[in-house]
Amino acid sequence: MLRRTLIAFSLLACATSQAADYNCSVTPKDDILMTPDNVQVIGRSGDLKITPSGEITFNGKNIAATEAQKQQAIRYQTAIRNDLPWIKQESEKKLADSRVTMDKMVVKVIGSDSNIRNRLTKLEKELNGQINQIIETRPNGYVFHHEAMKTVEVKGRQLINESLGGILQDSINEMGRKQLLSGGDASKALQGMLGNLGGLQQELESEWKNQEKSFQQFGQQVCSKVTSIEQQRVSLLNSIKNN
Repeated sequence: MLRRTLIAFSLLACATSQAADYNCSVTPKDDILMTPDNVQVIGRSGDLKITPSGEITFNGKNIAATEAQKQQAIRYQTAIRNDLPWIKQESEKKLADSRVTMDKMVVKVIGSDSNIRNRLTKLEKELNGQINQIIETRPNGYVFHHEAMKTVEVKGRQLINESLGGILQDSINEMGRKQLLSGGDASKALQGMLGNLGGLQQELESEWKNQEKSFQQFGQQVCSKVTSIEQQRVSLLNSIKNN
């Protein structure tokens, strides 16, 4: 249905929430600041800072790490440097792909002059803004805000509900206007409009089935990366605390 497809579209506004939707056992509870100079993880376990060469600072104190611990720290910060941008970029890409797909269906069923196309573009921009609330892009790197996840999920659904109302109204107005302009009696015009609406829903339902597997795979990928990063964090902290 139209609502289901649009909700799937909105879920991509929060990559980590997407992971949670697929029964991910890990929910990040730390903020991460990533710059060329270091990766900093701040949260429930303290303030951990790692340089690209593996130098470690914990709660403001330099750690006399062993070579093995340095290599462990390098692997951890490398994973963050690779995975954090990947999650954001893939989320934005999937949003764009979904918008393009829906736009093509709107053109096919309603027409290229439909205002729904503008609504979809606006929605994509707004949801990208929500993604940036979680994984913020800065001139010198990225910042992950863990507390933003829940608020962004709620806001994303709110944006979807608002857009859905406008899209449905535009669909009725635009299809009705075209049927009336095509001539004939009002009864046939109404039947034609309802037929077009049904056609749009069928197109969207079919596309949702095509994309559902891709959405699930993406959620599982995000969950896997989040879980691996968290496991590495715990392992590294346990190691340096035993120094």
